[in-house]
Amino acid sequence: MSQVLVLNASYEPLNITTWRRAAVLMIKGKAESLEEDQNHKIRNNIKLPTVIRLRYFIKVPYRELALNRKNLIQRDNYSCQYCGYKGDQLSIDHVIPRSRGGEDKWENVTTACISCNLRKGNRTPFEASMRLKRIPHKPFSTLSFEANKQIDLGNYQEWKKYVIGWSK
Repeated sequence: MSQVLVLNASYEPLNITTWRRAAVLMIKGKAESLEEDQNHKIRNNIKLPTVIRLRYFIKVPYRELALNRKNLIQRDNYSCQYCGYKGDQLSIDHVIPRSRGGEDKWENVTTACISCNLRKGNRTPFEASMRLKRIPHKPFSTLSFEANKQIDLGNYQEWKKYVIGWSK
């Protein structure tokens, strides 16, 4: 456990850094520790931070996250959003089919295995009696991908309360 979630002064997730960089920011008084690993210490009485918050606000320019296959599959955790299949045989499915006015936007595209995509065909999930595991949404940033991946792996559960609101 050597990764630390860095939050802006507004509690907005900024990035993931190493525990050493986090310790330097804390020693210089630029950050405060919000969550700590109870089992690991940097020194005798200093616990290893897992979440820090900067004491000053950093203005981050807004960048639109590109809607492409790589980002979409990463958002959907490399799995079919209908049956849960994980593997390399994933396709892109339009929740509302393009032939019926469905657009290419984050809220209308999801990953599906070939079998589920064929079964759904030119219908909505409701019409095909197929339920989505997760409602498609626009991700906040690529940081949310990495943070959610760590949370899903069972690591850094304390990140959940800082990341979920920003990413899902």
